[in-house]
Amino acid sequence: MSSPLPSSPFPSRSSSSSVLDLAPVLPVVVIEDAADAVPLARALVAGGLPAIEVTLRTPAAIDAIRAIAGAVPEAVVGAGTVITPEQVGEAVAAGARFLVSPGWTDVLLEAMRASGVPYLPGVSTTSEVVALLERGVREMKFFPAQAAGGTAYLRSLAGPLPQARFCPTGGVGPDTAPDYLALPNVSCVGGSWMLPADAVAARDWARIEGLARQASELRA
Repeated sequence: MSSPLPSSPFPSRSSSSSVLDLAPVLPVVVIEDAADAVPLARALVAGGLPAIEVTLRTPAAIDAIRAIAGAVPEAVVGAGTVITPEQVGEAVAAGARFLVSPGWTDVLLEAMRASGVPYLPGVSTTSEVVALLERGVREMKFFPAQAAGGTAYLRSLAGPLPQARFCPTGGVGPDTAPDYLALPNVSCVGGSWMLPADAVAARDWARIEGLARQASELRA
């Protein structure tokens, strides 16, 4: 999510130019079977979570992104765990509307910048945050959130680096999410608790929709 963006990539879903503002929670989705992608995305959107990060951790991920982009227009589907320029190209070609990386290098950052879609590079240290600010990037993924210092660490960054906005991901759940969302420099959190493995395996989309709805109401 580079900043500033030339125009909003999500005009029909939010007046904001940032995916960070679409909902308080960004679902982090691991899809093993591309056939599950569309009903899963529909359940998340129906529950109030339109932004969906499909992680590139499985062979089905690119097909899943393509399926969601084609069949669920009300979803804002993105690609996560992006770590190479090649993955950037594949994800965007499949229809990804934003990119998320667990960390960054100059090579990866340039590929994401050149992709033409918003991107959210991962950071876990103050120096990484400052380095991205120098490069004009103000929106970042804080990962792994709990292991890297959690809310106390992010709170300590708000004073000296107020221009940085974060989506903490990694160890965040329904009990800790409200604490993160209360911070002035946190716009949303990433997590997968609304996608329990047994519900996905059973294709219990109604249960997932209900959990997504609860997550969508966390900021309120």
